[in-house]
Amino acid sequence: MTTQQETRPSAATKPARWAADAVAAMREGARMRLDYSARSLWSVDRMIEDIRRESAPYAAVELVLRGFGAYAGEVIVRQTGGEWWASGGDHWVRTPDGRLWDPIDEARRCYTQDGSLRLLCRDATAGARRD
Repeated sequence: MTTQQETRPSAATKPARWAADAVAAMREGARMRLDYSARSLWSVDRMIEDIRRESAPYAAVELVLRGFGAYAGEVIVRQTGGEWWASGGDHWVRTPDGRLWDPIDEARRCYTQDGSLRLLCRDATAGARRD
């Protein structure tokens, strides 16, 4: 019998690693436990807001935002049974209904006050939740 990790498409390799890195960094640095639940994205949105308020230059937080976006994508994948897709260095989540979502770009929009990972997840999982 194969595990889910063994059967995941290769497009998931990088985003899954970025998400795991974000989880580890938040656990160790901020003492925040991220559990891949939709509810945990409230904390991620707040963390991005805090970073933005500190006026950190985008170049200094770019990798953190990528990790947070990948984490949100992993939440969507796990909630919906979707999968990661990649092309030209960009990564998206494709939900079973065929829609494409860009959680990494959404994290960047959160930083500019024009996005929400929590709301993206809500929209992506609406009507698409697995039992």
